[in-house]
Amino acid sequence: MAVSAKDVKALRDVTGAGMMDAKKALTAADGDMEAARQMLREQGLAKADARSGRDNDQGAIAVAGDGRAAAVVQLKCETDFSAKNAGFTSLVQTLADSVLSGGPGAVDTHAAGIEDLKLVLKENIEVGVVEHIQADDGNVLDSYLHRQDGRGVNAVVVEGSGVGAEALHQVALHVAFAKPQFLSASEIPAAEIERERAALLEITKAEGKPEPAWDKIVDGRMRGWYAERVLLEQGLHGEKTAVKDSIGGGSIVRFVQVLIGD
Repeated sequence: MAVSAKDVKALRDVTGAGMMDAKKALTAADGDMEAARQMLREQGLAKADARSGRDNDQGAIAVAGDGRAAAVVQLKCETDFSAKNAGFTSLVQTLADSVLSGGPGAVDTHAAGIEDLKLVLKENIEVGVVEHIQADDGNVLDSYLHRQDGRGVNAVVVEGSGVGAEALHQVALHVAFAKPQFLSASEIPAAEIERERAALLEITKAEGKPEPAWDKIVDGRMRGWYAERVLLEQGLHGEKTAVKDSIGGGSIVRFVQVLIGD
């Protein structure tokens, strides 16, 4: 049967299919829009499976929170062009909102929406990191989402105890750009510390430093090494005041950071 250009356009709008594919599907389905859509969906998902092994280090991140709980979701794709798509950014925010209210497993309820996006954008799209953070009693959360070209690319959630709202927010901003690996030095594996200390000792020896000064020199260099990795030892926003001294006697309980392309 003949199909109208209007119907072809309508089918293309909801499926992202090419003009000829949409026309063929409508013809095969005798003009039944839903049957044609399902036909294209099945064909598209088969192609999507073939794309599943392709690199997808682009994407977008969304954050949802209410002060006591927070959710961070990363949705991955192949290109930044697709990551900036309105449907893509809308879906990742929907995922974060669902995780906030329903926990990490809530992303599974949006499997059909993710599959539909694969069909429209024709890329390897999948959920990446999913975090659900619940503050302990008496603690508070702060979050920061850095956006680039309309999509979230760098998300941080920080939990504090006895820390003022503005001070906690400044810590969240600091984490976003300093990208610490650990909260405190005690979290670093002992073997990693020993390897670094041994390497710095060899460097100090090779520089011809006097032996009585070796330990002191290595200690100083280790402080610099800690400051590169440990949040509490870093200078807030690169200044002299350490993060641990900027929170008014309170404490940072934990932090979470999720990045695109990292």
